[in-house]
Amino acid sequence: MKYLLGIDFGGGASKATLLREDGVIAATHTTEYKTSYPKPGYAEQDPNDWVKATCENIAGVLAKSEVSPDKICAVALDAATHTAVIMDENFNVIRPAIYWTDTRSVKEVSYLKENYSDIIDKQVLHKADTIWTLPELMWIKNNEPHHWARVKKILFAKDYVRHCLTGDYVTDYIEAEGSMMFDINTMQWSSELCEILEINTEIMPRIVKPTDIAGKITDEAAKMTGLIEGTPVICGTTDTVMEVFASGAVKKGQMTLKLATAGRICVITDKPYPNINLINYSHIIDGYFYPGTATKSCAASYRWFRDTFGENYSELDKKAEGIPIGSEGLVFHPYLNGELTPYANPDLCADFVGVRASHTKAHFARAVLEGVAMSMLDCKTALDNLNIEHNDSAVIIGGGGKSPLWRQMISDALGIKLIEMKYADSSFGSAMLAGTAAGIFESAEHAVAKCNKVVSETFPNNENTLKYKELFKRYKAIQRALEPIYNGEIL
Repeated sequence: MKYLLGIDFGGGASKATLLREDGVIAATHTTEYKTSYPKPGYAEQDPNDWVKATCENIAGVLAKSEVSPDKICAVALDAATHTAVIMDENFNVIRPAIYWTDTRSVKEVSYLKENYSDIIDKQVLHKADTIWTLPELMWIKNNEPHHWARVKKILFAKDYVRHCLTGDYVTDYIEAEGSMMFDINTMQWSSELCEILEINTEIMPRIVKPTDIAGKITDEAAKMTGLIEGTPVICGTTDTVMEVFASGAVKKGQMTLKLATAGRICVITDKPYPNINLINYSHIIDGYFYPGTATKSCAASYRWFRDTFGENYSELDKKAEGIPIGSEGLVFHPYLNGELTPYANPDLCADFVGVRASHTKAHFARAVLEGVAMSMLDCKTALDNLNIEHNDSAVIIGGGGKSPLWRQMISDALGIKLIEMKYADSSFGSAMLAGTAAGIFESAEHAVAKCNKVVSETFPNNENTLKYKELFKRYKAIQRALEPIYNGEIL
């Protein structure tokens, strides 16, 4: 039996999946790490925590599966995009990585909009926003010149970890699309956009395909991880496209809905849709894209509520289930770190509105779940307004989708069927990608046919859909009323 190893780096944890060649998971292991918030709007992670998590996860899957590491044919990594690691000439990390949810680069974004909109429109699939790598790096250059002066190498999250395993210095073209430093016309680093940072494109990693072998496990990495020296490591790519792949979305019109740290709805298309409300990336299948809407704080909102006010998710779900739709007038907006679709406004704040003395923790828990559901409805509405064709169902992915209550709530709010796969997380997708690259699977489509299994379907309740439609009107009205306050227009 041959095995494939996929490792994902998410907002708060890394997960490894060891996959058998017959499409059955042999073992998984998860290791959490911290995101630091040193100031309001800031979000940072220590790249060394990702490497430590990698070692713990590999040790975990090997111990649980009792698989000999020489049976592992290939390894692939994925991570949230935009997150750059800046290093000196010896690949020493200079400062913590600014995570993509960070909003400190508002001034840099304004500068880009005022001075470089034409170039960005011609070369990039996205509009300037704080989530992209370019403004994040501009902030470091403008505010930490002592750090910026030392920068000789720039990698992205999964590429940094892979470099520690193989010594390579590459990234893939899908990751590069998320940097706002990449020209989609030439499929190379943009000299004009890199010049904004006063750097040469040669400082950037070489661009390869996600399925290309980036390197092999070094002797040092073998001792560190327990893998065999010489094991091929695939370049890998971004976490979202790996989730899309893992969910089986490899045909035009298929849709995925993600309830994770952030939330996304993606549709498989045969062309990009450049729009301020969409994030456009290439699919791993040539000629396809997966434009998607996004909400910044999805499951992160529920996690924040749990960590701040106590109890575990199952207890909170049980309490929330007993509260009627609309939380008896209590409304929550999940803008803990600003919001993307459809507002593209980093200044928006989360809020509870309509609090009464009769409201209990159960009401607040349900309001958080409903607030995210309304945010996801905002996302779907943006897709529909652009007339992007999609199926009337979506594969639900992400940790939040494990909650039957939340699944039904999202299905009702959006009026679509939700399909739950046995496995659909990004580490599973990376293991499938490793198998495709290693020739274990003949193609991406073959990998999907071999590995995908449906475990449940959630159908919308039409009566509840109408109730959520009314709640959505209230949700939107409150957002419109509060936005001028958050923007500083009303003091």
